[in-house]
This record gives sequence, structure tokens and C-alpha cells, in this order.
Amino acid sequence: MLTVFIRTVFLFIVIILVMRLMGKRQIGQLQPAELVVTILLSEVAATPMQDRNIPLLYSLLSLLLLTGFELLLSFVALKNSKVRTVLQGNSVEIIKDGNINYDEIKKLRYSMDDILEALRQKDIFDISQVEYAVAETNGSLSVLLKPAYRVPSAADLRVRIVDTGVPKTIIVDGEVLQTGLQECGMTQAQVGDKLKKKKLTVDQVLLMTCDESGRIVLFGKDGKQC
Repeated sequence: MLTVFIRTVFLFIVIILVMRLMGKRQIGQLQPAELVVTILLSEVAATPMQDRNIPLLYSLLSLLLLTGFELLLSFVALKNSKVRTVLQGNSVEIIKDGNINYDEIKKLRYSMDDILEALRQKDIFDISQVEYAVAETNGSLSVLLKPAYRVPSAADLRVRIVDTGVPKTIIVDGEVLQTGLQECGMTQAQVGDKLKKKKLTVDQVLLMTCDESGRIVLFGKDGKQC
């Protein structure tokens, strides 16, 4: 039992390190070659967990070889467009100038129900509002609406918006983050003063953030904004 536990923990840690090495991608964002390697990694790791007769060294070697192969393919694909096309394919316009490209849809083996479902996931329920729709190599759908249905930007409205930057987290679940304090240019004493005004202690804070304008957002552990 102890051997199984140790092998499982070891392989779990190795797989985490390998996935970190491969990069931060969600399953839905994986290219075909990356998905194949991910599936193989899970199989290679699962087998020695169940069979104690398989040396861990063999599994570790297989994991490292698969990871190295994937990294090599990624590097070659980055430098060579032909290899990239073979491994990843090309994006395909399935709607162009408001017209459905039925021939491309058939090549992709998409049904109209598939396309309508993908559009609904992007909060588009009327396909006639779509100017362009592109099936990406990872299977996702990118959509550009017709001008009349696009949300106007600040530039379109000629409105000046002040950039306050990305809010920095100062406190999360009752713990003060030193990196957040440094990024906001605040001291722990200043944070304490702001909490006193709200009649709160650090332990009572669920989340506290601060942006470049000095605006503080504060939530207590009851989930309510203070």
C-alpha cells in the first residue's frame, strides 16, 4: 500500500511539472499534437500506478521523451509554417461577408446545429447578425458581428476613459500579500488605517484590491462589499 502511495504521489508531481513545462493552456485550447501528447502522458503515468512491476524509471523516461518530443515539435512549428500547417491545420472562414460557406462546413464535418450552438455560447442567437465566423485550429469559433450589431467602443463614442490599470490584490481571505502592497506603494500600517475606517480587521476581510488611481475595493467575509 505504501509503495502505491509513493508511486502515485511521485508521478502526480512529475505530471504537474511536465504540464507546467508544456505551457498554460486549457484542454479546449490544445492543438491536435498537444492533445495527443497529453493523452499519452496520462496513459504512461496511469499504468505504473496500477502495476507495481513496471519500474518508475521506465515511466519517467517515457514522460520525459514525450515532453521533449512535444517541445521539439512546438519549436519546429514556430520556425516553419509548413510544419505548423501539418500539425495544426489552418483556420477556416465558415461565414464570410454574412454568407455561410457551406462547402467548408462540409469539409469540417460541422452541422448547422453545431454552428448555431457555438454562436449561442457567444451570446449570438441570430446568425444573420454575423459578418465573419472563423473555425480556429483548436476547434473554437471566432466571430465578428456586422457593424450595426457591434458594441460601440469608447473611441466610437469619442469618450475619454482614464486607465486605472489592473487592480492589485492586497488582502485575500484574511492574509496580507506583500507583493500587492509593494505594487500599490502602500504599507501595512496604511492598510490597517483604511480597515479601521471600515471597522474591520485583516481577519475579517475576504478580498481587498487597489488600482493605480488609489481606488480601494473591499469585501468582508460575509461576501458583502464594504
